[in-house]
Amino acid sequence: MGNKTLAVWRDRNAWGVVLALLVLSPVVLAPPVGWVVAVPAAVATAVAFFRWPVRGVSLSTAVAATAGMSLTIDVIYPGPHGLALFWLPFEMLALVVSTGLVIRLAPHRRVFWVGGLVVVAALLLPLRFTARMDRSVLNGSILMVMLALFPVALAVGVGLYLRGQDRRRRLAVREAQRTQRLRLAGDLHDFVAHEVTGIVLEAQAGQLGPADADRVRDMFAQIEAAGLRALETMDQTVRTLRGPGGDGDEIAAPARVHRLADLGSLTERFSSGVAMTAVLDLPAELTGVLDPEREATSYAVVLEALTNVRRHAPRATEVQVRVRSLPGPEIEVSVADNGRSGGGLLRRRTGGGTGLAGLAERVRALGGRLDTGRTEQGWQVRCVFPMGPPGRS
Repeated sequence: MGNKTLAVWRDRNAWGVVLALLVLSPVVLAPPVGWVVAVPAAVATAVAFFRWPVRGVSLSTAVAATAGMSLTIDVIYPGPHGLALFWLPFEMLALVVSTGLVIRLAPHRRVFWVGGLVVVAALLLPLRFTARMDRSVLNGSILMVMLALFPVALAVGVGLYLRGQDRRRRLAVREAQRTQRLRLAGDLHDFVAHEVTGIVLEAQAGQLGPADADRVRDMFAQIEAAGLRALETMDQTVRTLRGPGGDGDEIAAPARVHRLADLGSLTERFSSGVAMTAVLDLPAELTGVLDPEREATSYAVVLEALTNVRRHAPRATEVQVRVRSLPGPEIEVSVADNGRSGGGLLRRRTGGGTGLAGLAERVRALGGRLDTGRTEQGWQVRCVFPMGPPGRS
């Protein structure tokens, strides 16, 4: 893709040389002084058409040099006014195009003085013709400058508009990248932390009981499976950060979107670990009723809730994961344990996680609500989404 783009721009520069030679070619029929006005017109044409930078020369430098040459010729041109008039339209068109390009593309520190220089060159270019007329020099000069003002003003306006569009596009891309980084941070927390929590709890549980060979073998198998899942999630995150082209400059699609149908395998993995059982109540007719992003968020809420049960409710023996429909119509996804909070096997972590607070923002952005609180048996996390089209706040 990069080589094809480079070839296109090389062809564009080649065509710029061809156009410049075409503008210059009539000079062979003109007197020798014609070179003085033909060369600036040809150079201005090439500068306006080239794709910059060329061999380390920037657009701003090339346009500034072209404008300076044009102003110099305005002063020193010794030939007749009719000869100057022949190449004037070509040079004027090139300077107008260069004005728009500089206003749009030049860096902030150069756009004012380079843009101002080329604007002055374009406005004063007609004086190369009118100043050498035999009569009505003042009136003719004023008229020609006024006529030149319209295309120059149009070029400045178009350049400013496109510069603003480019800036808005860059800000939109930057915001999209920021949003994606936050989403990736949430995915790393939600998925990797869940698996690592399971690994740590398995290791801690292994220190409490007798060293039975079968028990140790099963424990290591569960640790290995959780570690492989965590590595897979990190690999997917790295691939997403790199983007489709592998250079990280493009915005990549998420690696995998979990659905409500994946809750079955999630609860099975949870139940195979520490001495807790996750019971799933998911009617078949409720899978697929939400849009993919809401289902993925519901899955993330369940995952985070199960991770918190492992960390902070060691007395729990059962966790109810329930999906049901509510009037509205709405879909409720809830996770409730039967253990009192506190005294978890894991020491409290400081920083680094997004947790339920981040998920609550994500849920609200998709038009839902997230509630947490104590129940008679333990703790409950409840997520509710409307069944209509996805709405964002």
